[in-house]
Amino acid sequence: MVDHVAALCQSCLYQLRQLRMIRSSLTLEAAKTLVRAFISSRLYYCNSLLYGVSDNLLAKLQTVQNAAARVITGTRKFDHITPVLRDLHWLPVRQRISFKLARMVYTCLHGLAPSYLADVCTLVSPVVGRWQLQSANSGTLVVPGTRTIGRHNFVVSGPATWTRLPVELWTSSFSIDTFAKKAQNSFV
Repeated sequence: MVDHVAALCQSCLYQLRQLRMIRSSLTLEAAKTLVRAFISSRLYYCNSLLYGVSDNLLAKLQTVQNAAARVITGTRKFDHITPVLRDLHWLPVRQRISFKLARMVYTCLHGLAPSYLADVCTLVSPVVGRWQLQSANSGTLVVPGTRTIGRHNFVVSGPATWTRLPVELWTSSFSIDTFAKKAQNSFV
């Protein structure tokens, strides 16, 4: 994973240096489009695989996202980046990973995902042995235990992310767009 992140950062920073040279001749929308095409598409592609990686690797990816935001807006190097990301409606990298996992679980629970993914997202059974579980009706998912690298797997990371969402997102039947907006707000 270290090699992947290093190559990704190197590639994205190269593209950002190229964009920085022509930024003054671009409109704001053109700059956003170019950053989305050359940087965001690479940065967010399969980034749910990065769930649970070290803070050091995520910091490198966050540096790329911050640099992209600075190129778009013309923000100086030592200005605070959080308001800039908020104005662009970008989640930080760690929250973006969690958001994409939560959205994927939502599609699994609502029959919008392939069966091999949907079968992984199972609700807590209402009866275990002779006991009625209170969590069975709340929308809680089964999170299998693991001691190894399996925690990076969607089988574990998807349900674990889902259970960290607010309960009202579990039980409501929103459209996928409404769910995405509400879930994104919960990660901010």
